[in-house]
Formats: sequence, C-alpha cells, structure tokens
Amino acid sequence: MTDVAIIGAGPAGSLAAALLVQQGFKVTVLERQTFPRFSVGESLLAQSLDLIDRAGLLPAVQMAGFQYKNGAAFRYREGRSNYNFADKSTPGPGYTYQVPRGEFDKLLIDEAERMGATVRYQVEIVAADISGERPKLSARNVDGSIEDLQPRFVLDASGFGRVLPKLLKLEVPSAFPMRAALFTQVFDGIASGAFDRQKIHVTVHPVNRGIWFWLIPFSNGKASIGVVADDAVLQSYPGSNEQRLWALINEDPGLRELLKQAQPALPVGELRGYAANVTQMSGPGFALLGNAAEFLDPVFSSGVTIAMKSAHLASAALGRQLRGETVDWAADFEQPLRLGVDTFRNFVESWYQGGLQDIFFHEAQDPRIRRYLCSILAGYAWDTDNPYVGKAGSLRLRTLAQHCRPIDADALLA
Repeated sequence: MTDVAIIGAGPAGSLAAALLVQQGFKVTVLERQTFPRFSVGESLLAQSLDLIDRAGLLPAVQMAGFQYKNGAAFRYREGRSNYNFADKSTPGPGYTYQVPRGEFDKLLIDEAERMGATVRYQVEIVAADISGERPKLSARNVDGSIEDLQPRFVLDASGFGRVLPKLLKLEVPSAFPMRAALFTQVFDGIASGAFDRQKIHVTVHPVNRGIWFWLIPFSNGKASIGVVADDAVLQSYPGSNEQRLWALINEDPGLRELLKQAQPALPVGELRGYAANVTQMSGPGFALLGNAAEFLDPVFSSGVTIAMKSAHLASAALGRQLRGETVDWAADFEQPLRLGVDTFRNFVESWYQGGLQDIFFHEAQDPRIRRYLCSILAGYAWDTDNPYVGKAGSLRLRTLAQHCRPIDADALLA
C-alpha cells in the first residue's frame, strides 16, 4: 500500500512526489492524461527555480534547453516598463525559463519517477471518501475497470481538473469577475532583434485597459500568445476562437506588426471562468495543491510558482505527520501559503483596477520601490521583508497607485 497518493502529474504533483520519496515514503502519482500533453502557464518565475532546486530537479531543467527568461516587459500604447528579475530586492535566483509545458511537465514527473515515485497514467479518480481512518479513492483505469486505493494521505495536484474540490463539494465562487482567455502557440516568425526573447511580453489593449495580451517566446522559434478579458467582451467578438483571437491582436498596432509573419502551431483554445476558490485547502487525510485549491489570473504567471510552493509546504507538513508528529495544517500549510497567494491577489486586483498599470507606466519610478515590485513579479511573494507583501502590502500598493497620474482618463473609463 502506498503512503501518499498524488492526483495529477503537473509541477505541484511532481515536486511533491520528489520531496516525499526523498523522505523515504512510498508515493503513487495518478494522472488522468498521458504525457506529454499541452498546458498553458508556460512562463515561469524566478522563485520557481529555487523551489525546483530544493526538490532536486534543477539539473534536469537546466540541461533541457528551455528559453532563458530574465524578466517581464509591459507595454501600453507608447509606454514601456521593463523589469529585470536581477534587480529584485529579495535574495535568490534572478532568472528562470519559458517552457512548453508538455516538455517541462514530462521532464519533472520523469525525474520524480527516477527518484522512486510510482507514476500511473490514464487513471481517473471518480470518487473519494474521507470519512474513514484512511482516505479512499476510487480510480477508473484505461480499460474501464474500477479499483479502490486507501493511502495514508491524498494530495490533490489536479490543477484545473480540481478533482477533490468537485468530489468533496469544496468549491466556492471566486470573488473575481468572470474572465476568459483565448490562447495558442505559433511559429512566431519575429525577426532577430525585433524584441527581447528573454522576457514575457504583456501588452495592454490600446483602448480597453481591461484587456491584455501575453507573448511568451520559446527557444524553438515558437511562441505562446493569448488574450484575457471579461468573458462578455470576448464573447462579443464574432467567429471562431481563431478569428476572435486575431481580431483582438490586430487591434494593437505593436502586436500586429510583431506577429505579422506568425503561422499557427496549435489550434486556438479557450478557457472561461478560470478563477477558482475552495472552502478549505486541507482536511482529514487530504490537502489541495496549486490550482486545485485556488487560481487567480494568468497576468503575472503566478500559477506554477504557487503550485510549487504549496508542494513544498504540504510535503514538509505531511512528512512530519507520517512520522507520527502532530501537524496543524492551518498553521503549517494554509496560512503560510495564503501569504503569497494574497500578495499576488493584491497585484491582480490592482492591475484590473488600473492602479498597478499606472505604477508600471509612471514617468518617475522610485528605484527602491521598483526593486520591491520586481521581487513580487519574480515570484518572491512570501518575502516578509518586502513592504508590498501581504495585507499591509495591499494598502501600500493602493497608496502608491494614488500618487501615480492615470495614463489616460478616457482609457480608464473604457
């Protein structure tokens, strides 16, 4: 019998598996799909490299040939604001990678398997019962057969699949408005030197500041592109997903010029109402990792970093519990995780309210404040020495935004 069953073989599941097998526990990862498989969330943050390193997986990532990433570039009309992660205030890696998630996720789970985790693909969890002494999972195998598993503990790293929140009825509506994304990968055809391939590029729509685009270049000549907006706005554009995505891209002159030679590499996908929350992140016999518990918004690429941080916190707490120690999951897992989640939430809320955009594009930016903001953009959202982390950081962010002149009053009202 396995000690820990992990639902999902994405980054959270892989790191949790690696961390737990290194503590001497038997771990089984149950993945509904086969790998490699497509996933969004291709732009990592610098903090993630430290988390990958502490799980023993960094050498494999560094040798994989992924696109080096040193920061983020924001653009609105003629305004530019570039953040280099090396300029952050928090110690730690100042670079990361931009990764096709199919390749990246397979690399991580293969490494966890090499360390000793058991990985089973095409296994779907169809029922869960946490009422007994041990949690019980019912799994449907690829041949349709059902088997029951009773590990000592379950970690749900199923991402947007949100297996346990659905089966245990833990889901609650997010406080965020319903937004949607259209996305794809292209052979970008961008001329060498036309833009910085070592950064994620975030472009604000020239008229409606509630719409933004991402452009994430890879090392193989491809790029991930996407647009995010209120769901009603995206649905108001006619045609197929592809027609709607390119109609929006062509409304921005800079993006239209950059991507004029782009050729499709994948069909255009759509994700609607992606923000999610739960009543609890843990309970008797289980804990929720990453997107299975909460997803905010893709604008700051925080999803994978939050997922990896949750894997570290949960694996440490679970290791102590399985060794017979008493663990307070609220104090040891949920509360410290929420510090960073709430910090990213502050940034997301300020972005859509316009305040953070005003800060980014303000003509006179204080260098010290830029370093603090850069740390959070690099993923160091748990650094309590940073005055923009946590609840106090939310107030400081609002105050800072009030001192920045709005970019364009008409655009604010759009």
